[in-house]
Amino acid sequence: MNIRRTGPDKVKTNGIELVYDTFGNASDPPLLMVNGFSRQMIEIDENFCAQIAGRGFCVIRFDNRDVGASTHCHHLGIPNIPDIMKNRGKDVHLPYRLHDMADDTAGLLEALHIESAHVVGISMGGMISQLLAIHHTARVKTLTSIMSTTGEPNLPPPTPEAMAVLFDPPPADRKGFIEYCIRTNKVLTGSIFPIDEHRARELANQVYNRGLNPAGTARQYAAIIGSGGRKELLKSVSVPAQIIHGDKDPLVPVECGLDTADAISGSTLHVIKGMGHFLAPGVWMRVMDMIAGHAHN
Repeated sequence: MNIRRTGPDKVKTNGIELVYDTFGNASDPPLLMVNGFSRQMIEIDENFCAQIAGRGFCVIRFDNRDVGASTHCHHLGIPNIPDIMKNRGKDVHLPYRLHDMADDTAGLLEALHIESAHVVGISMGGMISQLLAIHHTARVKTLTSIMSTTGEPNLPPPTPEAMAVLFDPPPADRKGFIEYCIRTNKVLTGSIFPIDEHRARELANQVYNRGLNPAGTARQYAAIIGSGGRKELLKSVSVPAQIIHGDKDPLVPVECGLDTADAISGSTLHVIKGMGHFLAPGVWMRVMDMIAGHAHN
């Protein structure tokens, strides 16, 4: 597929720099991909982005703050995760919150002179995208929230296996890091839609080359657990919204997607049987159909 690609480039916004690239024609409707916890933009596979662009969109992906080539917020220190977890929902000190990351995302669109975009958020990216639709409504044409949650404390927790990989620190050496990524992705995706292990190793090597930021991972996690639930706020979302979730998600159980759909009036819910917490190649076509169909309607 011969799809025009630009970047990587960077913009300054909200006191930081964000690195991004694009797929497709600049004249096509913009579709912004917002990635999840500790994930670099390149982990939204370039072939996935190119295939969506081929459906008539200019696809933009970017590194959130504290990951990849965007600003690493070392000046904000390392958060006390046990204290934040103990006092979840209370007014605790955080390096930043999810709404700051939503402000980053709105600033990226402004810097690119994009008045509004179709916004697709994955996992933590779904949380950020929800807040974008809440606080920067004019920037969002449509919202697609994938394998995400309202953040309400009464929702089911991750499985023990998923929790273990979440808290397992990645090795600092290249070989160890690549094996860690393979183990993690296998746990998250499950057995029904397996990962492409050859591609996953290539991608993990590229992630390693772009640089790791363990302290940034801790700050992102603090933002997730310290920002509180969004269910009441989500009742104000007025843009067309769809929720996509797998019924085998071990990290963000499907009940979290159901809760998000329940919170957003008029939203469409798609539950994909067998899908875990990973966009494995076996689910690409269905997910792309849902994203493009929602945006084109």
